[in-house]
Amino acid sequence: MNSSNRALLVLTLLILSGIIVPFLIWGARFDAAFSIEGAREWMEGYGRWAWVAGIVLLIADIALPVPSTVVMSALGWMHGWWLGGLISAAGSMLSGVIAYAACRWLGRGAARWIAGEEGLRRGEEIFEKRGGWLVALSRWMPVLPEAVACLAGLSRMRWRVFLPALACGSVPTGFVFAAIGHMGQKDPLWAILLSCVVPVLLWLGAARVLKR
Repeated sequence: MNSSNRALLVLTLLILSGIIVPFLIWGARFDAAFSIEGAREWMEGYGRWAWVAGIVLLIADIALPVPSTVVMSALGWMHGWWLGGLISAAGSMLSGVIAYAACRWLGRGAARWIAGEEGLRRGEEIFEKRGGWLVALSRWMPVLPEAVACLAGLSRMRWRVFLPALACGSVPTGFVFAAIGHMGQKDPLWAILLSCVVPVLLWLGAARVLKR
C-alpha cells in the first residue's frame, strides 16, 4: 500500500470513528428511546410540526446515533406510506447534502492536513470512478451513509453526480421504511431486499443519463 492510499485510509477511519464512537457510547440508549412507538410519540408531541421533527431527527443522524430507519417507519405510521415516504426521503436527502456540503467547504483543510494533497487526489479518483455507486448503495446501510457523504464532500465529488446518486439511495429507502411503518411491521426481510435492489436499478438508469 503506497503512502497516498495509507493517508486516505487513515482519513476514512477517522471519519468512521467519529460516527461509530457515539453509537458505542449512546447507541443502546437511542435504540431504547426511539422504537417505532417511541419515535412516533416524540414526534406527536410537536403536533402539526411532527413532520419537521422527523426531518430534524434524520439530519441529527449525522452526529448522533439516531436509528434513521426507525424514524422513517414512525413517519410512515403517522402520515401513511406516501406522505411519510416523501418526508423520509426529504430528510435523508437533506442529511446527505448537509454532510457533503460541510465537509466540502469546511473540512478540506483538515483533510489535507491528515491525508495530504496526494491522499485527497486519490480520493477524488475513487469518487470520480465509483462515487455514484458508493453514495447510492450506502443509504440503506447503518453508519455508512453520512460517512460516505462526508468523504464525497472532501473528495469534491461533482454536485451533478452526487445529488442523483443520493436521490437513488434515499428515495426508495424512505418509501420502503415508511411503508413498513404504515403496515405496522417491524423487521420484514423484503424491506432490506428492496432497499438494496432499487437503488442499484435507479443508479444504473441515472448513470446512463449523466453520461449522455
